[in-house]
Amino acid sequence: MARSSDVGSDAHFDESIHAPTRLRLCALLCPVDSAEFSALTSTLGVSEANLSKTIRNLVELGYITTSKHSSPDRSDFRRRTNVSLTSRGRQAFDQHLAALQEIANSALSAQTPIAPTGG
Repeated sequence: MARSSDVGSDAHFDESIHAPTRLRLCALLCPVDSAEFSALTSTLGVSEANLSKTIRNLVELGYITTSKHSSPDRSDFRRRTNVSLTSRGRQAFDQHLAALQEIANSALSAQTPIAPTGG
């Protein structure tokens, strides 16, 4: 389910989000209310164990929540796990993106054009 993006107020580089799998996970969750665990493993191309550890770390920070629900398309009692960003996680992600944008803008503005050499 899609959701509107609420932009965080200040830029803040968050090392706990910056790790590649965490950053990609937050980016996938940002525009939606929630995503199924199995879809996330497939999209991110990581193992279930790796994604579970990543999610557990972000849950401990208060950035992500999980919920389990029964699946009507399954005949067994296994449940599916949905993953979503909390408002705190969404704000941290937005602020981290703003910090990355500031870093990129600073690097771009600091570049000096290379003058052609005579030949």
